[in-house]
Amino acid sequence: MKVLVWHVHGSWTTAFVRGRHTFLVPVTPGRGADGRGRAQTFEWPDNAVEVEPDLLRQEDVDVVVLQRPHEIELTEKWLGCRPGIDVPAVYVEHDTPRGPAVETRHPLAERSDIPLVHVTHFNEVFWDSGRAPSTVIEHGIVDPGHRFTGELPSAGVVVNDPIRRGRLVGTDLLPRLAAAVPLDVFGMRVAGLPQHLGTERITAHEDLPQSEMHAELARRRVYAHPFRWTSLGLSLLEAMLIGMPVVVLASTAAVETVPPGAGVVSTRPQVLAEAAAAFAADVDLARETGAAARAAALQRHSLDRFLADWDELLQEVSR
Repeated sequence: MKVLVWHVHGSWTTAFVRGRHTFLVPVTPGRGADGRGRAQTFEWPDNAVEVEPDLLRQEDVDVVVLQRPHEIELTEKWLGCRPGIDVPAVYVEHDTPRGPAVETRHPLAERSDIPLVHVTHFNEVFWDSGRAPSTVIEHGIVDPGHRFTGELPSAGVVVNDPIRRGRLVGTDLLPRLAAAVPLDVFGMRVAGLPQHLGTERITAHEDLPQSEMHAELARRRVYAHPFRWTSLGLSLLEAMLIGMPVVVLASTAAVETVPPGAGVVSTRPQVLAEAAAAFAADVDLARETGAAARAAALQRHSLDRFLADWDELLQEVSR
């Protein structure tokens, strides 16, 4: 198949384009939000092909994978087809509702011609999907390999825009964690975080390429995941696959993702801080717990399962 898909979420798309199809990825001058093209800091295979909007009508697109409401209009403008009517389409919902959690209707809730694909069961249960056919395809991850060394007695955190996103991603909880164990924070727009939070126990690592970030994370002894409100956070799965023990705020889909023995999950920041300190102090405990975390992530979030689920759905909607 030829699949039209925008580069919206780097880690998710990195897994998605590992499928056996040709993935047409819009690219525009300046590589803005609607035309990022191929990833610059992730490794993508050759079957992810950049296409300029003006050339899309020359492509025989079999299915459109939507991820933002305005992509419906972009498809009509660039492809000359109405998604769900003239060309098969699915809509991937990566995020939790931004309005009242139990009352927010999805932007596609009134459409029955475009299946709605949630990336977690947590997402599906909180969104009001209305008339839209709804299913769940849980995340799959390109395995970075068991790389844990834990040579540095600090905690790693991966988050983008922590200053702007604030409480949503648990930025306010970082000083409590840092009081127990030094934090290394990786991501985009993290450079000003230590000054913003007023602590020297946080070190920022600005926008490293994914492979380099994974190598650096593996040197830390524990991974901390303080996100309050998101569907899951792929960085958590990546850390587990690297073989890191994890301390995780007990919200979102994380409570089902981290089984006993793979880390510590709690709604109490002090419990998480104490757990992070315990792992930082005992590399053998960290290594053993990290191995269990990796096994759990491999079992539930394998790339093969993810791609097989997507193959089945794309074939179904394209009939």
